[in-house]
Amino acid sequence: MKNWKAILIPVVITLIIGGIYLAIVFHNRAVSDAAVRKAAEPHYTADEVAVDRQEFPAHFDDVQDLAGKSVWMRSGYTMPYFPYTGSRVNFAKQVGLLAPVQRLDVKKAIKAVAPASLSDRISHGDHQAMIVFSLPGSTDLYATPVGVLQGDTEQYFDDILFYYDDPHTIYSHWPKDVWAAIDAHQPKQGMNELQMSLALGLNITTDSQTPGDRTVNYDTNGKKTAVTFTGDKATTIQAQ
Repeated sequence: MKNWKAILIPVVITLIIGGIYLAIVFHNRAVSDAAVRKAAEPHYTADEVAVDRQEFPAHFDDVQDLAGKSVWMRSGYTMPYFPYTGSRVNFAKQVGLLAPVQRLDVKKAIKAVAPASLSDRISHGDHQAMIVFSLPGSTDLYATPVGVLQGDTEQYFDDILFYYDDPHTIYSHWPKDVWAAIDAHQPKQGMNELQMSLALGLNITTDSQTPGDRTVNYDTNGKKTAVTFTGDKATTIQAQ
């Protein structure tokens, strides 16, 4: 009996120690796996998860589908617009540059031949694709280029130029004072680069290819402003 106990006790002790060791190993492994999973999970900002629709236009018919709809300028102060009268674009009388967040009520899409001397940021090709639109509160018609047709090749830039939903709705999580500054096209300290682009446009030059940590020079329809961002927050704003 004593011999049996002498054998059993060490075995039990060994099993207990082994069980504790295995429990520690499995616990540490579970903690480690959880940490790895947590580290691997991407973190998205509210701006990144906002629903910003894209249309991916590939043919002129896709541009024509905008007729009867509204779009809002994404690429502000980059695109010229012209009077559209008598079913023709008056390229000789540029009205100005379309401001960011400006709503355009699209009437139709057309193909037009732009003068060789005209520089409007889009290649002329054989024809330019243009949208004809009115501005809120006006019945006057205007046209701006959105694409180029060259032989059998078509290229359209609608997704770069426009929002298909009101940005006030897309980014409804932005504070009211930020939206007030954007609507007034005024820079505001603390804005991120996306917000600043909707205030001052996208006619820009930069000193770095690292968004959120660089100085961006904005040309807002002739008015120039340098904004320094740190951690994607505007820290310094300087009129030039």
